[in-house]
Amino acid sequence: MPFAETPLRDEYAAAVEQLARRTLDALRDGAPVAALPEPPDPEATDSRPLLAAVRVLGADLFAPQLLAGAEPDGPTAALLARARRTFPAPAAPSPEAARVVEWQDWAVGRFLARTPYGEAAPEPPVLPGPEETGWQVWSVRMSQLSGLALPGLDGPVHAHARAHSLDLARGTVRSLLRHDLTTAARLVRWLAWTGAEGLPPRLEVEPVLDRIRLAGDGSARTGLGLAVARRLLDGPADGRRAA
Repeated sequence: MPFAETPLRDEYAAAVEQLARRTLDALRDGAPVAALPEPPDPEATDSRPLLAAVRVLGADLFAPQLLAGAEPDGPTAALLARARRTFPAPAAPSPEAARVVEWQDWAVGRFLARTPYGEAAPEPPVLPGPEETGWQVWSVRMSQLSGLALPGLDGPVHAHARAHSLDLARGTVRSLLRHDLTTAARLVRWLAWTGAEGLPPRLEVEPVLDRIRLAGDGSARTGLGLAVARRLLDGPADGRRAA
């Protein structure tokens, strides 16, 4: 979403961090609770920063519930639906980037369809796999789609993750060597997801999580991704790892 002024960008960025922190705190609580127990009125005149943050975090707002085996909550779903109306999908610099945005919105739509606040949308066009783009380019695209690495979602992106977990590991290591810890954090979340699917590990995930936690940017948004990966490693909410 385009932001015209630096102060406005800063305000929206701060809102994203604040909401990510709330979501992270809810996830660490271990109970299926919403990040915003009492969401503010989305019609209020000062709600745009919050709605922008909701739009950016997307499906991750449901992570505390999904990882505890619960359903998406209605108040968060209503806020997400409002955010999508207020901030339509931004213009993308390339067709591939546009597909990434469409898949991110698809994930949100899938969860909203499980509430009274939305309906499922058709799957976007499938992104090319590593056979077509090379594993380096593909792993970067998968890092941009790390928000899809959640329980309750499945589609062509997830099928690619299952089929090419070795390329995800290669992308993670490459990102670590390049000191691109943001990309590494997103890719290691996919590796944790493939582990939760019962696939053999291609890389030791826990040392990577520890490395990023110690040397990363320290942002709440990165911390949220790491916490999601950690919970995926722990297996399903009933304590049994997926078969």
